[in-house]
Amino acid sequence: MADIELLPRNVPANSELPELVEELTTLNLGPTHPATHGIFQNILKMDGEKIVSGEQTIGYIHRAFEKIAERRPFYQITTLTDRMNYCSSPINNLGWHMTVEKLLQVEVPKRAQYIRVIMMELARISDHIICNSILGVDTGAFTGFLYVMQKREEIYEIYEEVCGARLTTNMGRVGGMERDLSSTAIRKIHEFIKTFPPVLRELEKLLNRNRIFMDRTINVGPISQERALSYGFTGPNLRAAGLDYDVRVMNPYSSYEDFDFSIPVGQNGDTYDRYMVRNEEMWQSLKIVEQAINNLPEGPYYADAPEFYLPPKKEVYRSMEALIYHFKIVMGEIDAPIGEVYHSVEGGNGELGFYLISDGGRAPYRLHFRRPSFIYYQAYPEMCKGSSLSDAILTMSSLNVIAGELDA
Repeated sequence: MADIELLPRNVPANSELPELVEELTTLNLGPTHPATHGIFQNILKMDGEKIVSGEQTIGYIHRAFEKIAERRPFYQITTLTDRMNYCSSPINNLGWHMTVEKLLQVEVPKRAQYIRVIMMELARISDHIICNSILGVDTGAFTGFLYVMQKREEIYEIYEEVCGARLTTNMGRVGGMERDLSSTAIRKIHEFIKTFPPVLRELEKLLNRNRIFMDRTINVGPISQERALSYGFTGPNLRAAGLDYDVRVMNPYSSYEDFDFSIPVGQNGDTYDRYMVRNEEMWQSLKIVEQAINNLPEGPYYADAPEFYLPPKKEVYRSMEALIYHFKIVMGEIDAPIGEVYHSVEGGNGELGFYLISDGGRAPYRLHFRRPSFIYYQAYPEMCKGSSLSDAILTMSSLNVIAGELDA
């Protein structure tokens, strides 16, 4: 910033002082700034420490997922979905499978639906652990991050037992799950249900009534319910503004209607409310997981849809019919029916939707992902206007904008 001479040298000392000149600074926040938690660029106009206006840039990690998907068989698209919101990959995977099942009109057995609910709620807890603990780090409280990261690791160990992967999970299959829950997976889930509450209470004791944390987050980055709806907010960011919209309740899927849970809401739509809503959602997710694992139905873990569900490997080795179906599915030789469907699930950070058009071919004719992060980021400059630069960091952190999902 250039120095400003408030009193030119050639003006006599007793003359009238010139009017002070106001100068704004342009600040490039990102795309490689560590505080943005991803590849985000924000061009901010600053009056000292105060943000006058801002403009966000989208496009730094554009990977053309939707176009790639239109050149792939349906089951191969799963590996694209878990690279969007990689903090809660199973929700992306299973949401995509449900979309294809809706097109194929495949009825998934109850056992598979309950297993999916368990995996999706564990993923929601993992997602909120990352968001809330890093929000604490951004306010200077690193300890809370250390409290809960070990529990996130335990969730990843459950993933690993269920599907063999940890971060990008490729979990499940069109028609159900790849495999049933093993005794080890069931034991680890029960252990997590037992050991997670004390750790979550530690995080809440550290931050909920912490005066520094409250001062840094209350009335920071607020958005009204009306403005949130105008942008298309969903998930915890909308519920923090006071509207109890949840896809699991409004449009139940995968037997969510069988479970008893509450929808936490806030009042002010600020950073503190977003934190509190996510904290309470972790308790509710834990409640759902406990109900699902304790009432896990008997029966098959995949649907009777041999044209689209990969047969078990042992069947491939000893059955000619299973070998034929395995070959046709892997090589993408089975046409899907003509149709147009939309299916959404309650993702870790909002309504994650899949709009699918099939022309009867072996790959989607058109596929669009409804990515909640793309919507939140559009509102970011408005939410930061008038706040300080340090508040802008907390606002972005509390919105839980995931770079991989933002720009598919």
